[in-house]
Amino acid sequence: MSPDVLDLPERMLLLRDTVARKHLTRGVLSGSERLPLVALCRASEPVAGPSPRWEVRPLRELFDTARRLHEGRRTSADAWLAPRLHATLRLTRAEAAEPGLWNFLALAVAPDYVLWRHLPSEGSGKKEPAVSSDRFSGPHYKQAFARLWWAAELFRDGEDYEPAVSACRNQEFFNTLLRLEVIDHRPTARAATCLLEEGTVGTTREANALATAVNAAAGTLMYDVLAPDDGPDSEAVQKWIDEQDMTPPVSPTVLPLGPADGPVPDSSVGTMVELLRELFEQAPVRGKEEPQEAQDGREPPARAS
Repeated sequence: MSPDVLDLPERMLLLRDTVARKHLTRGVLSGSERLPLVALCRASEPVAGPSPRWEVRPLRELFDTARRLHEGRRTSADAWLAPRLHATLRLTRAEAAEPGLWNFLALAVAPDYVLWRHLPSEGSGKKEPAVSSDRFSGPHYKQAFARLWWAAELFRDGEDYEPAVSACRNQEFFNTLLRLEVIDHRPTARAATCLLEEGTVGTTREANALATAVNAAAGTLMYDVLAPDDGPDSEAVQKWIDEQDMTPPVSPTVLPLGPADGPVPDSSVGTMVELLRELFEQAPVRGKEEPQEAQDGREPPARAS
């Protein structure tokens, strides 16, 4: 199902959801049927602006390299690809919120990568393994490429992608937290990766418990007041975007640099780390050992207010 490299469009286009979903047949999702590349391109709309960042070939080469380096360990490709996709396809958040861009990338540029990364293995027990359609066309936290770009965007610390790499190494962690609106708050996102890096959160159940606690507390606590952050510097992001044509291709071994829009304030990160740690300690985690007092049938001591 790999598209012929010679037939690939030169530039990115926008493929609307209605068109994309019409082509996601069972045969396409199982990998037994090729997508009609010419028809998809004809049904797509141009992206505004002549910027070199819309060139397809660097993206296609990036996906081919990811697959070559991670053959046999597909999930590990996420942590490698996320920062490099973000640094290659330089977008504003408003541009990244356009689903047509990700639809085109998945259906017309790299459908074979989507299948390679997300097709259930033969030992999965399914008679006819198939990729979920939302890996091709779906919400940002499910779509094969959007989820990686947004993980790099939300979990990076300024130009440092290392926290995003840590997040993407734990599938349940970033798949769960990426769904939360509160993760747009940079100190919250950075604090969550700190809990991951220190080993406080690691398992699927722990990630789910943390996400539930953080989301619930966001309804009563004003995180942006507790841990202030000016947010990304839009001028620095635009400068980073404009400099793409002067930047060499990303290295397969060295992390690229993100936009120099300022690190998350240390004081705000520290505040959120303590808050998230406390929320997590109070959150029920299935399978976590209960305090001895509860096991003995006695009430645990009251917490100091």
